[in-house]
Amino acid sequence: MSKRSARLAFMAASLLTFAALAPLHATQAPQPTWIPTWTASPQPRWDGDFALPTNLPFQFWNQTVRQTARVSLGGKRVRVLLSNEYGTTPLVIGAAHVTKAGKDATIVAGSDRALTFGGKSSVTIPAGAPMLSDPVELDVAPLTEVSISLHLPEPTAPATFHWDARQTSYVGAGDQTAAVKFKHDTTLTTRVFVSAVLTEATPGARTVVAIGDSITDGNMATMEANTRWPDALAQRLAPRNVAVANAGISGARLLRDRMGLNALARFDRDVLAQPGVSSVIVLLGINDIGWHGTPLGPDEPIASADELIAGYRQLIARAHAHGVRIVGGTLTPFEGALQDTPMRGYFSLDKERVRQAVNAWIRDSGEFDAVVDFDAITRDPANPRRFLPAYDSGDHLHPGDAGYRAMAQAIDLDALLRD
Repeated sequence: MSKRSARLAFMAASLLTFAALAPLHATQAPQPTWIPTWTASPQPRWDGDFALPTNLPFQFWNQTVRQTARVSLGGKRVRVLLSNEYGTTPLVIGAAHVTKAGKDATIVAGSDRALTFGGKSSVTIPAGAPMLSDPVELDVAPLTEVSISLHLPEPTAPATFHWDARQTSYVGAGDQTAAVKFKHDTTLTTRVFVSAVLTEATPGARTVVAIGDSITDGNMATMEANTRWPDALAQRLAPRNVAVANAGISGARLLRDRMGLNALARFDRDVLAQPGVSSVIVLLGINDIGWHGTPLGPDEPIASADELIAGYRQLIARAHAHGVRIVGGTLTPFEGALQDTPMRGYFSLDKERVRQAVNAWIRDSGEFDAVVDFDAITRDPANPRRFLPAYDSGDHLHPGDAGYRAMAQAIDLDALLRD
């Protein structure tokens, strides 16, 4: 055979081999997609010159922290996202486990799964970085509570946390990540280092994000009961294969930092970067209005309606640029808010006029894709500046459980999802 014939024969054989392999590549199973079934927005720890305590220890050292979270959608496999976003040094995780949660600090026997990161049971998370675990097989039903246990073997400052967990976390000595019965020395009402639980998405699954302040974070909701309005919304949306990610931060503001970054700064991280996000509900601005003249922000000016509207327009433009539907929530009543606390002065008639102007724009401008009139749902018809007593937690700023439930029921799901 000539050299030319040999080359032609080689080329023909190569083409036949490629043709034989091509269908195999075409029929490869698609890569799984993951959506957040629970989130807690990371916050930087503040200094002692702020009016509220952090409710954090100085450090963890050779201790395990066990934290509970209720998922919205379930799945056959889960992953956990850890965060060292506000740390200035690497965060060492000696071991991490996820399991179905039992009562208090216990876990459901037989459901414990060790988490790995790139196949390794321990991981060092660089300063400023998140770290996503490998998938683990854990069949979790919708609206099920899971526990995440982290062993922190080295002196570890809790630089990245979530202040208002509405859930008890447990801290015990040594590595107890696999312990069915957890021996704790202390408890916390904050979360540390855990920012999301992801589940493997079934076809058609999507995510709704609720971004807001303490009224979205669930302040004054019953502890351990999952009665925040995003929790009640998750119950309504689970049958539609829709996850709910709660991006509320107690004390959060639209325009200014302090208890977490302002919403304009964290909107990409907490909303637009969430896998599968299709819609976002915005309920923000009451702290921009109310903090003036209180120990929270004594020298800060009252945000004007024009400033807040400009902030909302930025969120709307950025959501639309990513193909995300954005729903505006009107600001709830607050006359008498915190009047029996050191934060008295939160309400004034000047502040009320700003709230009314903002709500009128949210309702009437047509710039949001849809509107949820939380104000109309929660106000007292006899005094529209105040909460309806049945919905008031007692501090005249936050709803109680019944109020949160009414807020979730007021959301038009078809308008939210564009169905």
